[in-house]
Amino acid sequence: MKKILLILLLTNMVTFVFGQNNWYHGKLTIAANGHYLCYEDGTAFFWLGDTGWELFHRLKLEEISTYFDNRHQKGFNVIQAAILAEMDGLRKPNHYGEIPLKNIDPTTPNEKYFQFVDTVVKLASAKGLYMGLLPTWGDKVTQLWGEGPVVFNPENAYTYGLWIGKRYKDYKNIIWILGGDRPPMRDSNDWRPIWSNMAKGILKGTNHNALITYHPWGGDRSTSQYIHNETWLNLNMIQSGHGGGHDVSIWNLIQRDFNLKPTKPTLDAEPNYEDHPVNPWPTWNPENGYYRDYDVRKQTYRSVFSGACGVTYGHHSVWQFWSPREEKINYPDRYWTDAVNRPGAFQVGYLKMLIESRPQLNRIPDQSIIVNGQGEKGEYICAFRDSVGSYEMVYIPVGKVITVNTSFVNSKKLHAWWFNPRTSESIDLDIIANKGTIDFKTPTLGFMNDWVLIIDNTEFNYRILNLKRKLINKTGHNI
Repeated sequence: MKKILLILLLTNMVTFVFGQNNWYHGKLTIAANGHYLCYEDGTAFFWLGDTGWELFHRLKLEEISTYFDNRHQKGFNVIQAAILAEMDGLRKPNHYGEIPLKNIDPTTPNEKYFQFVDTVVKLASAKGLYMGLLPTWGDKVTQLWGEGPVVFNPENAYTYGLWIGKRYKDYKNIIWILGGDRPPMRDSNDWRPIWSNMAKGILKGTNHNALITYHPWGGDRSTSQYIHNETWLNLNMIQSGHGGGHDVSIWNLIQRDFNLKPTKPTLDAEPNYEDHPVNPWPTWNPENGYYRDYDVRKQTYRSVFSGACGVTYGHHSVWQFWSPREEKINYPDRYWTDAVNRPGAFQVGYLKMLIESRPQLNRIPDQSIIVNGQGEKGEYICAFRDSVGSYEMVYIPVGKVITVNTSFVNSKKLHAWWFNPRTSESIDLDIIANKGTIDFKTPTLGFMNDWVLIIDNTEFNYRILNLKRKLINKTGHNI
């Protein structure tokens, strides 16, 4: 305990000295058009999350600090973690011998456990990270499967929400995530009153100064199907998940949410995890192989290019923090300490940098940009543009020749680029004439050769990422 208190003291000092500047843009809020996130001063915020679900339950503070450093360096800005953890989190103590609730009662939280949570949230702030905090994993409300036990009802959910809201009302780096891999309703069962009361408690406890969303169960599901009109729900979440095989049509799910009224941001908060078995739930046997970085890229890029306000990456070993001291869950193939540096974790950071290289808040998903070359499933191409005609981008999951509508870019001359989502390498195609429709051939062809085409209005003088930049002449594409 002395060691925790010393680290808490040092964390407070780091936050005071270094952390305050991370939050000078003001609190996180919804952009004026309702589709994206920004700070109070109007600065855009692209959500790049990581699923660290068992973080409070399975890691020591020193390990959490190392994990935060790793994620911050790769460009992540949101860590999703459950306070009442999934893996027997109410009965199995954390590494400091504490359980979160006395007598497994949500109205009697254990102060020592929550002091540890305080320390972790402050540490995240000092390292420039938001915590996507789940007050509880969903099996404590709706067991269906998993450890449980169910401990929440409408009354104690409000009490717990009010208490936890008050405790963290002054923290600037918290996004509240209800749910936790469970549906708010199913058939004749309706758990919405419990979740609604928990949200109302959080709002009351934070003086209505909270950003709240909900993590649904997997299988192509979104909060919009159940609770879109709840006033406490600020943004929708989708879990395209791991059980649907390759190339779940996340683009359709995002577009469905994007077009709903009232307008709310949406994102895939749990796409296929890197190094997760492909076989469907509940067997998860790896006989059909594992999802690798190419699978991650295809789903994360296509969700963002379809209008999402960001995306969450996940690794099968990292969410559970599998190590020699923990029992493995569903066939992870490496320890979390190795898994944090898998290719997909770097590559989603490239995606974030690419989106941030252009104005973000006026992005418009537009499939009419793709004139010829569109494919299905693994070859499905996604595109977007901005509202003022300054640029457009196209994600091509399988290398080929495509025809692009460039009439949305309001200039006679265009600056075209290729961006390699595997390596962050850019290829400058130089200045070309805007003929309205143009054929482009990706630098490499076929399966696993995915590319992003960027077309800029020359009047805006945009630049591509200065990472491994190359220059080729105009014969590098077909006009």
